[in-house]
Amino acid sequence: MAAPSGTGAGRAPLLRVVAECGQSMARAGELLLPHGTVPCPVFMPVGTRGTAKGITAEQLRALGCGLCLGNAYHLGTAPGPDVVQRAGGLHGFMGWSRNLLTDSGGFQMVSLLALCEVSEEGVRFRPPRGPAVLLSPERCMALQNALGADIVMQLDDVVSSTQTGPRVEEAMLRSVRWLDRCIAAHRRPTEQNLFAIIQGGLSPTLRRRCLAEMTQRDVPGFAIGGLSGGEDKELFWRTVKFSTERLPTHKPRYLMGVGYDTDLVVCVALGCDMFDCVFPTRTARFGSALGPWGSLQLKNRQFAKDFRPIDEDCDCPTCQRHSRAFLHALLRSDPAALHHITVHNIAYQLRLMRAVRDSIVGRRFPAFVRDFMRRRYGANPPSWAEAALRSVGIELS
Repeated sequence: MAAPSGTGAGRAPLLRVVAECGQSMARAGELLLPHGTVPCPVFMPVGTRGTAKGITAEQLRALGCGLCLGNAYHLGTAPGPDVVQRAGGLHGFMGWSRNLLTDSGGFQMVSLLALCEVSEEGVRFRPPRGPAVLLSPERCMALQNALGADIVMQLDDVVSSTQTGPRVEEAMLRSVRWLDRCIAAHRRPTEQNLFAIIQGGLSPTLRRRCLAEMTQRDVPGFAIGGLSGGEDKELFWRTVKFSTERLPTHKPRYLMGVGYDTDLVVCVALGCDMFDCVFPTRTARFGSALGPWGSLQLKNRQFAKDFRPIDEDCDCPTCQRHSRAFLHALLRSDPAALHHITVHNIAYQLRLMRAVRDSIVGRRFPAFVRDFMRRRYGANPPSWAEAALRSVGIELS
């Protein structure tokens, strides 16, 4: 398959690497984006319909977030691209002056599997109410061009990470063809950075074929897709490492849908630069607060008379103002509690990634990893994480 001319030719690189671990594959860098430089590794909060649930854009800004995510499929159905364009694009619609990434809607082929039908033309969604919607590569790019995000994703053919059989190969090959159609349809290549998405399930053979094809396209960055869907953790980390080892070193590597803190730390060691996940906001809506020791289920009665903050080392507004006991009581009567926990959870994820980056720049990342894992798990880290870290030269014992 002949590679088309890509969208990265003749423009400055998107990624500037400022430090490397030297032992693992971890690196610290900067994403040189239109709405400001973003330090990486970076975790991106997810605002599917133009806002992260339970937190305002102003609060995200105050926590130091420089890049968050929206979903082109959902924004394309409501409020629709015309409304967003009239507001000055997604930045104006959200009141957000920093960077945005829009996902293409490919993941909805898994999350809305019962409502969609995939063909070479695209994916046709048949919602319970309203007319059917065809999301083709061309329509996907038109939506994302209208929304105006700083990073836009190709439309890929996504299958569950636990799927096996010929459908996985079909989806991988179609994703390559759809990438070429996205490149051809992209109307704002100098303003919006188009990322390719590597597919191929858990098969090294299919991943290798996809990597060989997609890396011939001169796109500004690459994502690793099709993971974090319930697959075995041993296969997860091996697939991540297999991919990062074969991706260009001078372009960003975005691991899609990953947000557990242990996964973030391990996958930075495996060479990933960017992450997103709904986990910190979704788990907050169940009363679960995150920290370096794991999570606190604040609905539990044990916190009724616990007057400490969620995390005594956290400087977020929730930890500075409210106790576990207050949040426990509020959870029984007021949805504002979920907002406070959401603020804390996102602050925790962003602070973790800043600490990871500082340790890489300071040439102490392996020690940071050992300290993180010891605090999180004591003497019993997950075997998959131990094996993954050992594969890049970091021993936990």
